[in-house]
Amino acid sequence: MPKFYVTCGCQHLVIQAESAEMGAMRLLDELLGEHVWIYDDAGLTEADRRDHLVLEALLHLGSRILVSERGLGRGEAGIFDVPEMLERWDRLMTAVSRLFLAAGLAPRRIFSSETAPVESTASRKPPR
Repeated sequence: MPKFYVTCGCQHLVIQAESAEMGAMRLLDELLGEHVWIYDDAGLTEADRRDHLVLEALLHLGSRILVSERGLGRGEAGIFDVPEMLERWDRLMTAVSRLFLAAGLAPRRIFSSETAPVESTASRKPPR
C-alpha cells in the first residue's frame, strides 16, 4: 500500500492507505472517531448529529484535505473538500452504527489502527 501524507488545517497524518481518498477519510476518522457516541444517542436527530460534526470540523479542520505521496502540505495525490468528505463520513458512520445496533453491538470506529498503520500524527492543538 502507498504511503500518504495527509494535511488539513493543523491536522497532519502520515499513513499507508489504499488510495488518497481513503487517506483523507482516515484523517477525518482520527479526528471524529471520539465522537461516535452521537450515533448511539437516541435523543439526537440526524440534523443534530450533522451539526455536531460540522462544529467539530470548523473548530479543528481547514476547508480542504491535501493528500500527497511526497510530503506534508502538498496535494498532488488529491485535494478533497471537507464538507463533502464530512458528509460521506457521516453517511458511512450512520449506516455502520445502524448495523451495529441491529446486531446488539456498541458503535465502533470504522478504520481500526490495525488495518492501516499510522506512522505519525500532529498534536491536536486547538485553533488560534
